[in-house]
Amino acid sequence: QVQLVESGGGLVQTGATLRLSCTGSGGTFNRIGMGWFRQAPGKEREFVAAITWSGGRPTYVDSVKGRFTISRVNAKNTLYLQMNSLKPEDTAVYYCAAESREFNPRTSTDAGAYQYWGQGTQVTVTS
Repeated sequence: QVQLVESGGGLVQTGATLRLSCTGSGGTFNRIGMGWFRQAPGKEREFVAAITWSGGRPTYVDSVKGRFTISRVNAKNTLYLQMNSLKPEDTAVYYCAAESREFNPRTSTDAGAYQYWGQGTQVTVTS
């Protein structure tokens, strides 16, 4: 069982930068792939970025490519999402998620592939 806790959200203006963190405990953090998803009011949860257990194959939704960077430090059991050049359309609750399958060489954009979820952190970008 993996427990995930996100932090780093906030209220910022267009063009600002935020870094989200997700700290894992209680499981095999350094052997499982992880991802970030977001959900805006009235919309379905959306894939944002994913990374393999080893930090490889970073994958992004088109709308954040070139602005967001996913990374992880397994020694700290921490996943990050660096968000630059934020836009109002990035406003959402951001969730980190972890797979249960160990040593998966591929990332997944499907929320159903992730078994563990954090509680979410709010990101609000004003124009």
